[in-house]
Amino acid sequence: MGTPDFSFAAMRRPTREQALALAAADDLASLTGAAAALRDLGWSRNVSYSRKVFVPLTELCRDVCHYCTFAKTPRRLPQAYLDPEQVLDIARRGLAQGCKEVLFTLGDKPELRYATARDALARLGFASTLDYLEHVAGRVLRETGLLPHLNPGLLDAADFERLRRVAPSMGLMLESASPRLCQRGGPHFGSPDKQPARRLETLRLAGEARVPMTSGILIGIGETRLERIESLLALRELSDRYGHIQEIIVQNFRAKAGTRMQEHAEPSMEDLRWTIAVARLLFGPDMSIQAPPNLASGDLADLIGAGINDWGGVSPVTPDHVNPEAPWPQLEQLRAITERAGHHLVERLTVYPRYAREADAWLAPELRTPVLRLSDGAGYARAGAWSAGSQRAADAEDLYEVALPAPRRRTPIDGIVALAASGHELGEAQIAALFTARGDDFSRVCHAADMLRAESAGDTVSYAVVRNINYTNVCLYKCGFCAFSKGRAHQQLRGEPYRLDLDEIRRRTREAWDRGGTEVCMQGGIHPDFNGQTYLDICRTAKEAVPQIHVHAFSPLEVWHGAQTLGVSLAEFLQALKAAGLGSLPGTAAEILDDEVRRILAPDKLDTQQWLEVIAEAHRCGLPTTSTIMFGHVEGYEHWARHLLLLRQLQQRTGGITEFVPLPFVHMEAPMYLRGRARRGPTLREAILMHAVARLALHPLIGNVQASWTKLGAQWAQRCLQAGANDLGGTLMNESISRAAGAAHGQELPPLEMERLIRAIGRQPAQRTTLYRAVDAGRTRLAWYAPPLATVVNTPLRRPASVHDSLPAPAPCSPAP
Repeated sequence: MGTPDFSFAAMRRPTREQALALAAADDLASLTGAAAALRDLGWSRNVSYSRKVFVPLTELCRDVCHYCTFAKTPRRLPQAYLDPEQVLDIARRGLAQGCKEVLFTLGDKPELRYATARDALARLGFASTLDYLEHVAGRVLRETGLLPHLNPGLLDAADFERLRRVAPSMGLMLESASPRLCQRGGPHFGSPDKQPARRLETLRLAGEARVPMTSGILIGIGETRLERIESLLALRELSDRYGHIQEIIVQNFRAKAGTRMQEHAEPSMEDLRWTIAVARLLFGPDMSIQAPPNLASGDLADLIGAGINDWGGVSPVTPDHVNPEAPWPQLEQLRAITERAGHHLVERLTVYPRYAREADAWLAPELRTPVLRLSDGAGYARAGAWSAGSQRAADAEDLYEVALPAPRRRTPIDGIVALAASGHELGEAQIAALFTARGDDFSRVCHAADMLRAESAGDTVSYAVVRNINYTNVCLYKCGFCAFSKGRAHQQLRGEPYRLDLDEIRRRTREAWDRGGTEVCMQGGIHPDFNGQTYLDICRTAKEAVPQIHVHAFSPLEVWHGAQTLGVSLAEFLQALKAAGLGSLPGTAAEILDDEVRRILAPDKLDTQQWLEVIAEAHRCGLPTTSTIMFGHVEGYEHWARHLLLLRQLQQRTGGITEFVPLPFVHMEAPMYLRGRARRGPTLREAILMHAVARLALHPLIGNVQASWTKLGAQWAQRCLQAGANDLGGTLMNESISRAAGAAHGQELPPLEMERLIRAIGRQPAQRTTLYRAVDAGRTRLAWYAPPLATVVNTPLRRPASVHDSLPAPAPCSPAP
């Protein structure tokens, strides 16, 4: 046959004519090599699977496919349908094993053939199988949080509209587009629902309904290779038109005893690999191509080499009821096979990442919160039990995600890392790619960041003895992530509304100094009575109490508010604060520097440019600032990349940023999480990567990367110190903002404990000032032997009615003179 030219595969998908010509291609090595290269372009080295339970809601079916043992007659079944409690029991067992999908498989409308089915449905209180499916899938979703995936057969538009409210995804195998297979003697003879035109019409209606769909072909049932390609092209046409086909399954026929096709030859492993490779070439890099691992014979790693990026659903609880003779491989076995092939096994949801990330476009409102809560920042399944601020230990999935296997071969990540280490500014796509790192790519990023840390900051880990003074928890703004502020919408959250008297600020400042502190960090909500003079008074009070102490205070939002309320420019207000004793600003209220995200988090706060304007003006006034990111809620890796680039570009212009502080979202008490509008914070892998990627992306302009022990906990703060971070932050004394959000890692980490943690990883501790200067020995001794803190006095709010006042969106400040 000769060797066809596959050069087009790396540039674009084949035309119909080119695709049909592939039927004659017999150079398997060339086909699979081109397909694997295409797969890597779209999916990197991730091979996904869905951890599921299999619910055979009914094994009655009106069709009689001649290779199927799933469908049974009524007399061969103890009951026509599983009852709701049986379904929920399966789902709960899956939940206990970490499953996130409930696969509902059932025969096609058996009530149209069997009186037994009609009678059973009547006893259950339903008129049709689809009515009952809608009911039990809804119960599974509501009562377990697991995501139903439905395979109910042919549907009409009304069916899709109601079922999409209880299932984020559905499936219908085309199997074959050849009507020939439905003729007498064919495998689909006597099966009206296997008519290709009817199945393609159902898939078209799914596209109209914007339902993410699984489809694919069944090979080895008598079709030709040309017919396989025509079937794939029919699916490609629908996918191009609607974008709703999220994966193509290439499933190989298995001969089953007791069927008419029990003596039919099964396709070879080479034939399966050929079909997978052709499917990849036809659909290009971005389509998910799946092959079930329990049905293939031979080395499963060869399927990865042929171009798959997904193993499909794998259950640690239930068998494959459609292919009971073929048990699923154990997950550890599948992981080992995937890694042997040079790839990384990653769990996904029933909906693929693109659809999870574009939930507003693809998911019914009822499904958006369940999918969001099970997702990570890329849209894959959230791995592990760890959450920022929680004392719950990392589990086996967390530990797998943050293991550090030795890199075995070069990958595109190597080039990005090398470019960053040389000090070049990375592009947004390159930074986002670093956040996708898993397996040995995760090792690469962390190791490179740690080497860069050693080169630029040495083996010293710094920390500061700091007191946090949050002078009020009353705020006019409506930040969805904030559990600290109090107002009408926040009465159920921790603590009562308060506003500190100046005397209490003075007392806390003196106590901090007496305990060896070098800084007071002061921030609070935007109280309705506060204006610019309030912030000047707070600053003067602290400096009058202890002239030597460094005042690190006021977020960019507070600075903007202060200037606006006094009717002065930002520059004038910042100069006034500096004259009142302000030494530096915390770069908080940054959240994510992307207005698409900011409109979700806090629509009435500063936008990205306003935040950058305040920070830049502070630098022009001689006031250094820190910088932060609050991550792991609604945003994606591309937003993290944009945020880091904006900080790098700002630092390039002004040079005033002293450090970068990643702040993982603490979800437990956050209003937006409680309302179902946020993830559970970053995964452990993402939290560690934020520190590592920041070191790479900000090098050499921002030299200090801090690990927040209040959010990470001691163990994982140490790990971040081994992945690019060089600072452990402040001892804090009275930390209250993370604690209000549900963090449980304490209000203070004394110097003795700080240094123990640092020495435990083989590094040298050093107490520092806010501006990263050395601290004299006298202050260090005071900090080491500090007495316990006195009881704080939070003055109750005097005017509760004013909490409910509203604040207009930030107006432009007066121009600088």
